[in-house]
Amino acid sequence: MVEIFKSVNNEIVHTTTFDEGVWVNLVNPSEEEIEKVRSALNVEIDFLKAALDEEERARIESDNGQTLILVDIPVVEKEGKMNVYTTIPLAIILIKHIIITVCLKEDTLLKDFMSNKVKTFFTQYKTRFVLQILYKNATRYLQFLKHIDKTTTRIEQDLHKSMKNKELIQMLKLEKSLVYFSTALKSNEVVLEKLMKYEHIKNYPEDTELLEDVIIENKQAIEMANIYSNILTGTMDAFASIISNNLNIVMKFLTSVTIVMAIPTMISSFFGMNVNLPLSATGKFSFWIIAGVAFAMCSITGIFLYRKKMF
Repeated sequence: MVEIFKSVNNEIVHTTTFDEGVWVNLVNPSEEEIEKVRSALNVEIDFLKAALDEEERARIESDNGQTLILVDIPVVEKEGKMNVYTTIPLAIILIKHIIITVCLKEDTLLKDFMSNKVKTFFTQYKTRFVLQILYKNATRYLQFLKHIDKTTTRIEQDLHKSMKNKELIQMLKLEKSLVYFSTALKSNEVVLEKLMKYEHIKNYPEDTELLEDVIIENKQAIEMANIYSNILTGTMDAFASIISNNLNIVMKFLTSVTIVMAIPTMISSFFGMNVNLPLSATGKFSFWIIAGVAFAMCSITGIFLYRKKMF
């Protein structure tokens, strides 16, 4: 899908021509759409296809007067009833008086720009637009990190009640998301550091404060991702130990019960053999005597095990 936007009277409107100052947005484009944009704007084909590889690393590079800024952005996906967070590449291409964005998914942070939710946003100001995208990206990471923290707290409360593998698997998925976030944020940080000194992108004094805010927000997101990851890892280890300890307690109890129940079985086996045994002359009282002896031995064994805290 190819969409073209332009700022008109402080609003973002759709247009159909590649005029100066427009924003061209490509979402999971086909080969025909890529070729259409490439031929119309003479864009490097590698720049247009960079974000279509989910494993592409964040970077910034220039060629033939065109600049590619590739960053990782957070996205949320549904896996059953649970939200799973991951990252995908977003390519920002700067050519003369036009800015191009390429991404695999439609529902990303760029939606806010399309719906006029970002103040002081103008497609004509390329440098500011780039910084606004990067700032929005950092704040989106912080937003998703807070969601992950709330989900972790809820799952932790469920673990107190159920102690099942389901909750641990959910926490494992969240930990995986935090690893993705932490790796992506560190890669984005490298891009931001290069952006401050990159000669192919013109820096304006009025955008300096915005760039500083982007760097601060990104650093804060890195710290939060590391903190939440450490907390989640510690929580998973603690609950895994609790579940293992509960299993040991159950096994210990069942072993003690087996020992106690083995005593009457053993005694009855002796007296069930087809040989002359003591108490055979007592007649009808022999059963009660044997049962009493077995009960007494079971009681003594049970008391002993209880005092040894095996019950």
